[in-house]
Amino acid sequence: MSTDPAAPPGSGGTPPGPQQRDDGAWERFRNSPFWPACVLVLILAAAAGLFAGSYTYAMANPTPRNLPTAVVGGYDQARGRAFLDELGRSLGSSVRARTYPSRAAALDAVENQTVFAVFELRDAGRNVVLDVSSASGASVAELLEQAAPQVGAQVGVRVTVRDVNPLQTGDPRGLAIFYISLAAVIIGFVGAIQLSVHARSLTPLERIAFTLAYAVLGGFAIAATVDWLLGALDLPFAESWAILALTMFASGMTFTMFNTLVGRWAMLPTWGVMVLLGNPSSGGAVSWPLLPSALGIIGRWLPPGASVNAQHTAVYFAGHQHAFPFLVLAGWALVSCAVFWTWRHRHPGGRDKEESPQDAPDTGTTAEA
Repeated sequence: MSTDPAAPPGSGGTPPGPQQRDDGAWERFRNSPFWPACVLVLILAAAAGLFAGSYTYAMANPTPRNLPTAVVGGYDQARGRAFLDELGRSLGSSVRARTYPSRAAALDAVENQTVFAVFELRDAGRNVVLDVSSASGASVAELLEQAAPQVGAQVGVRVTVRDVNPLQTGDPRGLAIFYISLAAVIIGFVGAIQLSVHARSLTPLERIAFTLAYAVLGGFAIAATVDWLLGALDLPFAESWAILALTMFASGMTFTMFNTLVGRWAMLPTWGVMVLLGNPSSGGAVSWPLLPSALGIIGRWLPPGASVNAQHTAVYFAGHQHAFPFLVLAGWALVSCAVFWTWRHRHPGGRDKEESPQDAPDTGTTAEA
């Protein structure tokens, strides 16, 4: 009888025990394509729930948390105080009023996006002129337009509402800027994914260069489509193009950074930062005063929020652009490039990782002498 331990079952060798059979089945499963497929099924199911939950939490029922507004005129008069106090109560005590010496100063604060509306109290507070700015936030302006006249009727104050900075006719809901920023973010990291799949052998410098190339061309395509082709927005073309290109580059390099750090699972942190957290908190679909307070703060530090803020100011508040959103986008791009370059040996791509022709196995036949 054979006692060879390598002998197959049924040939006289010792049959494997139950534990050996279990270990073998588990190892075969781990090394089969079914293992990553099962993991992906669970991840995708969780991602679907998180995706729906994050957008529903942020956007389904926007509630005023902190509305910065300006007050001019008889703020100290009884009727004026009663109106503002009641308006705050009706909105959940969210109206943060700041007094300004003149209407011109208050409107300048609107242009600088420090406040979202101006209350001018006249005739000892018996008449209120409410200047809203739809361009500052359509959802905020709509909320105040509905609430202020109702509160005025309750306290005996006549309210007149004016829109001092309306939205463009091609974008009556103020969502176009959110959509073009969303396109730049999504295509930005999808482009990096495609480079990693279809141009795997690019060197690190070439990968950065091609990411920049599709970002520049993609930003131009988005701006040209929305402005020249559809006429939805009258863009300051060069500035909007630059913002979109910087957004796409930052998004693409963020995926490349995560691909360097965590390999094939890079999509998870990229999706989390850009889509699950970044887009709902960007202030594009729902103005930041109506977002949950934490999201309103975090969103400004992420590429989607920075892109929306920069684009929003460029389109509607020319001459009042802020450096902060550009610094956020540039910071994400530079940090991502630095991490990728520092640990480029860990990135799954690159020509040095591909098998050279000399190392390839010889599959041909050798002629016999």
